[in-house]
Amino acid sequence: MTATETRATPARRRLLVYIPLAAFLALAGLFLYRLGSGDPSKLPSALIGRPAPATNLPALPGLTANGAAVPGIASADFSGAVTLINVWASWCVPCHDEAPLLMKLAEDNRIRLIGINYKDQAENARRFIGRYGNPFIAVGSDPNGRASIDWGVYGVPETFLIGRDGRVAYKLVGPITQANLQAVLKPAIEKALVSQ
Repeated sequence: MTATETRATPARRRLLVYIPLAAFLALAGLFLYRLGSGDPSKLPSALIGRPAPATNLPALPGLTANGAAVPGIASADFSGAVTLINVWASWCVPCHDEAPLLMKLAEDNRIRLIGINYKDQAENARRFIGRYGNPFIAVGSDPNGRASIDWGVYGVPETFLIGRDGRVAYKLVGPITQANLQAVLKPAIEKALVSQ
């Protein structure tokens, strides 16, 4: 072995060490870029255009409105009128932020609002509604999150728009904000109202 060949061997070894490191750093950079660049509200839903999942949930225990118990959810609630299904929880910080906007949406008599209370304690959920008001005509309790899985919920809050035909017309991942209410949710509601 010549002196030139002996000097090349350590250089090759160093190069072989740096190639996997460079590949790892490139993959890590790509992962971080994709993680930070996505808008979670634009996550696709396999439910769009399909019938709303069969959902039968018991009422939130002890929740009343005007002296009567607020009913739970039955699958029949999803057809015949334009309906917003809001998946929420008292422990969800963005749910607190969107609560006043849900109350405003509830003023529109052309639509129904139904709530799915996700992995929450009944007492905390009732306290939440007592604080912000109840925009829902029905609230189903989903203490183990099973029904929410059927809806493809990634996390709370999420809102689904159901057309009169009982099919999912739109899905909003994340809280309702003044911006997305005006830009996407209200136009989707108007479109669902004119669709037969």
